Formats: sequence, structure tokens, C-alpha cells
Amino acid sequence: MQITREVADLIDRALGEDLGTGDLTTDILVVSDLMGKATLVSREPGVLAGAEVGLEVFRCVDRGLVATAFLGDGAALEAGSRIATIEGRVGSILSAERTAVNFVQHLSGIATETSKYVAAVSESKARIVDTRKTTPGLRILEKYAVRVGGGNNHRRNLGDGILIKDNHIEALASRGASLADVVREAVRKAPHTVRVEVEIEDLEQLGQAIDGGAEIVLLDNMEVGLMARAVELARGRVVTEASGGITLENVQDVAATGVDIISIGALTHSARSLNISLDMVT
Repeated sequence: MQITREVADLIDRALGEDLGTGDLTTDILVVSDLMGKATLVSREPGVLAGAEVGLEVFRCVDRGLVATAFLGDGAALEAGSRIATIEGRVGSILSAERTAVNFVQHLSGIATETSKYVAAVSESKARIVDTRKTTPGLRILEKYAVRVGGGNNHRRNLGDGILIKDNHIEALASRGASLADVVREAVRKAPHTVRVEVEIEDLEQLGQAIDGGAEIVLLDNMEVGLMARAVELARGRVVTEASGGITLENVQDVAATGVDIISIGALTHSARSLNISLDMVT
């Protein structure tokens, strides 16, 4: 991953959070000229993501540290896989350790979880995508990790597309607007490069969304049988997206309905961090 200004700022904030008042333990116990080497190691299988971000953390703490990567993002990890080594001042390595490992294990966890969903629907046409249910401030990194895991990104932010949700519909219904009216207004005012998507819950709303000119319909928390009927009615007319309550246990059934897109908030908000650690070499 390229270390852009935005990513560099995230690293700076994370280091400020952990090192804002110094590293008291290391400062007391480790002499400044003690040199050493550490290895970044995976303790379990998974998909690596965020390796370069982690290594940049070490460089930011001490530009004299030498980081050597053995594996890049997207690599398949096994228990015991050596990801990288860091050489130089031991005090600097220890001070940077937690922040660096936090980034790598969190992003690798997202990539690993995403890869499981992608594999589960590999025999269907459905694409796995994320949502905006990301950790505040970390969206750029978490959506990157989804791509590393083989998934795709939905909207990056509220200005990145039009998605009419139930609360939009409810708010405008108080003014007498039907769902079709709301969709028509969005289509009329939307920039020509932007598609209009609308969240629906039943077949009646599907018909209204199509009549209003929606280009994508989000089938929200639909039971699989109803979803299959909606996909059949929408075929050739609008793109279909399934969302809500989707797990590894039911994602194949959802994909079998023929939906084009399956969006899963759990890719980012519930993925377990991969067990990755830093070992000092004695």
C-alpha cells in the first residue's frame, strides 16, 4: 500500500496516542545504543494486509531502523509465517511495536474475513462489497483491506453516491411524497455520472423504485425466498444488492438468488484481528 499523506496522518495520530508522553518502560530499561533485530510473525493462517503501514510505523519512530519485508499484502499466511524483520535500535523497535502490530493484525483480520466470503460465493456472479460501517478515522485502511481480501468497495463517503434509505423515505413521506416520488426527485437532481440506489423491503417498494427510475435496489433484510422473487422481477431492469443479516452460514444461499452484489458490514465492523506478533531475536 502506498503511504499517502492521509495514511501518514493516521500513523502520526496513532503514534501520538501511544507515545505522546514517551515510553517510560523502555526509556528506563533500554540503553539508547543497544542494537537488535525483531521479526514480525503470524501465529495463524490468514491473508496479510497492512504490512507496509506497519513497517512505516517503525520508520516514523526511527528513520535509522531497517525494515525488510518477506511477504506483501495479499499473501497467504500460515502459522509461523515470517512477514518482515526490523533491525536497529532496540528502544525504537519496542516503542513502535504495539502501534505497528495493531495496524497489521487489524487489517489482516479484515482481509482474512473478506476472503472467506469471496471464496464462499466464488461459483456465483455475486460480488462481495463492504459498507460505511467502519472504524471512525480508519475507513481508507479498512476499505483497502477489503480489496486485499478480494472484495469490492461500496461508497467511500456520503458524497460518493446516492443511496436512498428507509429514513430518507420516512422523512419525506411526512410531506406526502411516495417512494417513487423520492426516487424521481433524486434521479432528476443527480449528477449524470452518479447512479441512484434505493433501499427496499418488499415487492411493492421494488415496483415503486423501478417506476421512479432507480438504477440499483438494495434488498434490505429480505428472507431468501422473497429475495429470489425480487431478483427475478428486477432482472434486466435494475442492479440488485442484498444486505442485512448476511453471514458465512447463509451467504451462499443469498448468492444463489442471483443478486449482483452482496454488501456486508461485518467485514469491517466485526472482523477479528489476526494473531500477529513481533518477536525480538536474541
